[in-house]
Amino acid sequence: MTANSRALLAALIVIVVAGASALYIGYRTGVLAARSGIAVATTGNVNALFNGGGDTAPQLIDNALHLLEDKYYKPVDPQTPIAGEAGALREYLHAKKIANVNLPAATPSDDANVESQQLANVLAFAQSHYGAQLGPKGDTDLTEIALRGIMNSVKDPYTVYLSPREIQGLQESLNGGNFGGIGVYIYQLKDGRIIVQPIDEMPALKAGMKAGEIVDTVDGKPVKGMALDLVEKLIRGEAGSTVTLATHPYNKPGKERTYKIVREIIHVPTVRAKMEDGYDYIRLSDFGQTSAAEVKKALLDGQSKGAKGYILDLRDNGGGFLDAAVDISSFFVPEGTIVATIDRDGVRSESPANGRVIPGLKPLVILVNKYTASASEITSGALQDYHLATLIGTKTFGKGVVQNIYQTPDQGALKITTARYVTPAGRDIQHKGIVPDIVVPQNEDPGLIDTPADKQLAAAKARLHALNR
Repeated sequence: MTANSRALLAALIVIVVAGASALYIGYRTGVLAARSGIAVATTGNVNALFNGGGDTAPQLIDNALHLLEDKYYKPVDPQTPIAGEAGALREYLHAKKIANVNLPAATPSDDANVESQQLANVLAFAQSHYGAQLGPKGDTDLTEIALRGIMNSVKDPYTVYLSPREIQGLQESLNGGNFGGIGVYIYQLKDGRIIVQPIDEMPALKAGMKAGEIVDTVDGKPVKGMALDLVEKLIRGEAGSTVTLATHPYNKPGKERTYKIVREIIHVPTVRAKMEDGYDYIRLSDFGQTSAAEVKKALLDGQSKGAKGYILDLRDNGGGFLDAAVDISSFFVPEGTIVATIDRDGVRSESPANGRVIPGLKPLVILVNKYTASASEITSGALQDYHLATLIGTKTFGKGVVQNIYQTPDQGALKITTARYVTPAGRDIQHKGIVPDIVVPQNEDPGLIDTPADKQLAAAKARLHALNR
């Protein structure tokens, strides 16, 4: 599996229906891949945005520009996408050691159609003059770079172009995908190190791998600083084949370990649950398509075993589908708003509880940390606002904006921030995060979670014990 840099990633995404948009509220670009996001199918057929026939590249450019200018939650200066495309192309060509790059100038225009044509002309010039020097995929690569430049021009980390390969990884993350692998969550730290967390009852854990190990090499290839999707590709493979990982414990680079692991078909659950000390402990890795059903099962199992309280662990959970956040919150919130979104025109849309509350889920503690983001913050914020849970841990990530995902003709997607959201009490958490009711600092090493050294989990149990007196 993958995740982005848990703060790392986070932004899982799924194109739920071809040609449809998807509301995305994650902050990563993988599965815990680093630490990441979610989506909800909404109405809207973007196929209507494309003119039939013609070259795909001009269609992609035209679509990116129009969607960015029409849907982005803030006004976009016409100069911004033009400068973004040209800058990205120049940087890429220079990185490929192509000298004397000379692209035609494009003039900003209030007419989006004129501006679109100028952007397409710049790309066509780059392809005709430099594409052949980049190899057989040169024109395709330049199209992708141009799209990334246009989307990145607004300087919003959540407004991006996603290639078909990236979309496939996000789909697998949110769908719990079936693939040949070893059963780990993969994260990337800010310094480029790759860290893994084995999943219960899967090959990596059976081979003895511990949570929080740093991966040095995969089949002899160094992976520090490598893109997460490429690391994931190295680790995955045909079921029955073997992959070798060299690792070392978190912050202990001298103690290298080597694992030879036979790949199996992996279905990654989003919930890990158990009864411990009389409490129902539920750890949710992301808000995927099956998450609500998995959480419901864990809650009902805990009730049937006489749980004295519930712990919902959302640490390192980068978010996911908005619908999943509403559904999971609704197990605890009988009625009222779960989250409200506000678009660029100030129009407010509320997502109410769905009426599927499970009675008796008290007392409840939610564990959070700096990598609790997006959909996780929606759930945490709603339950805190309604005084239905005690939040314990450290301040959350602070992602208070939502994205729509639009499929493109190349089977990639445009992810665009279209609105901001607020909690039921009207709190805007963008760049602010949610402060827990009880602050308990803890080392960021994910290997500490759910171990005897987990101070935050110990504090959760102490809180439940106090509430049961």
